[in-house]
Amino acid sequence: MEDENPIRTLGDYSKPSHEGYRNTIDLPIGNNVVPLLSNTIQLVQNGCSFHRLWFEDPNQHLKDFFKLVDSLDLDGENKERTCQRFFQFSLRDQASNWLERLPVGSITTWEDLTTCFLAQFFPPERTAKLRNDILMFQQHHEESLSKAWTRFKDLLRKVPHHGIDLWLHVKIFYDRIDHTLKRIVDYAAEGRLRKMSAEKAWATIEELA
Repeated sequence: MEDENPIRTLGDYSKPSHEGYRNTIDLPIGNNVVPLLSNTIQLVQNGCSFHRLWFEDPNQHLKDFFKLVDSLDLDGENKERTCQRFFQFSLRDQASNWLERLPVGSITTWEDLTTCFLAQFFPPERTAKLRNDILMFQQHHEESLSKAWTRFKDLLRKVPHHGIDLWLHVKIFYDRIDHTLKRIVDYAAEGRLRKMSAEKAWATIEELA
């Protein structure tokens, strides 16, 4: 009969071992609707990868990732589990290293994962800078209404948690365009832009642009 508790030598302790390894993400128990196939992993890596480069937008990365997972047509419970399983493969280089450094088993839900991801790659100072870009928006010289409106909406899209009310969106944009564009907007609104609801005023500019 073999010894159930064999003596380990000093050499044994020096050997590399995978014992004790656990993933940062502690996946919930459940059936997997989508098998973890290599071609699915490649789809995630090629379709939406995030490296932590200065020009990458973490919010846009999440949107792209959601689009990919939505294409798998899963129900709610399996969709969340699949997001947790596949998201780690969308992170590359420094972003992947960040995930590996988190405490073992510290991520248990999709909300945990997205909250930690945005806290790391969209820190408060970045939010403050982009929010200030919105508040300080200014039409460029000879910029058309369409281009100015598109650029303004791009600023809003970059920081969806800006906390700026819709009525202030309209006011900022209207106040920062030149008199020629103001007349165009006023004509489309029949001179009643300031008497419209925020939603109606936004829709009017959107249609005009």
